[in-house]
Amino acid sequence: MDYAKPADVVQSMIEASRVKLALSPRDLLIRGALSGALLGTATSFALTGAVTTHQPIVGAIIFPVGFAIIVVLGLELVTGSFALIPLASIEGRASPGSVIANWAWVFLGNLLGSVAYGILLAIVLTKAGTEMPTGVGAAIVKIAQAKTVAYEAAGFAGMITAFVKAILCNWLVCLGVVMAMTSTATVGKIAAAWLPITIFFAQGFEHTVVNMFVIPTGMLMGAKVSVMQWWVWNQIPVTLGNIVGGFIFTGLAIYATHKPAPAAAPIAPAVPMQTPAE
Repeated sequence: MDYAKPADVVQSMIEASRVKLALSPRDLLIRGALSGALLGTATSFALTGAVTTHQPIVGAIIFPVGFAIIVVLGLELVTGSFALIPLASIEGRASPGSVIANWAWVFLGNLLGSVAYGILLAIVLTKAGTEMPTGVGAAIVKIAQAKTVAYEAAGFAGMITAFVKAILCNWLVCLGVVMAMTSTATVGKIAAAWLPITIFFAQGFEHTVVNMFVIPTGMLMGAKVSVMQWWVWNQIPVTLGNIVGGFIFTGLAIYATHKPAPAAAPIAPAVPMQTPAE
């Protein structure tokens, strides 16, 4: 059968954390940049579907295509690493410093890829800056402002809202990462991962890598957002919330309840006692 049981999935999670920690900074940057660009592509694709059909749910249904590509190609998304990488440290196979270093390299790669795709898309949507954005471009501008200045206007309540939406987001995103491990078939991986990713996008939760694309791209096309507003009111609190949601709600929770118990040592057969006469 293609289905992997939860205990086997936990072993796959631990092995994935070990493999990811063994990657060089070069590989983490390349795979991270590709993931950032692909997630940006998926986001603009989803917004195209939502804008042209006037049905936001359409965008949510098609958005996971980017995540599926990332999973199948074994690329690096920092939000998924928030759930998996600490498991190697829990198992005593890695130091906390190596975990943080891995996250930092992947975060940087995701940021570079997201911004690079955003620059290219902004050129297309504004005809190299000669036209005001409409359709998908206007939607990106609106979303960029809603994810930053709208939170700022709400003050502390806005900061908490962004943080909690990020927790809920990466709980679901990391469920997608783990669900993909329940199958060894490509179609099975895609189908299993698709479900929680659709749920997160449909509810407008906050994903740090998606925001690496949406916010700076909106800024390039005229969104009234400063770099400080981007990082203070979104990128930093959302990243922290994603860490909490991914690690505690998914990685640690599934590891704690499904980690296989260590095998019991075999009991040696009893040796019959011999009497002096024998």
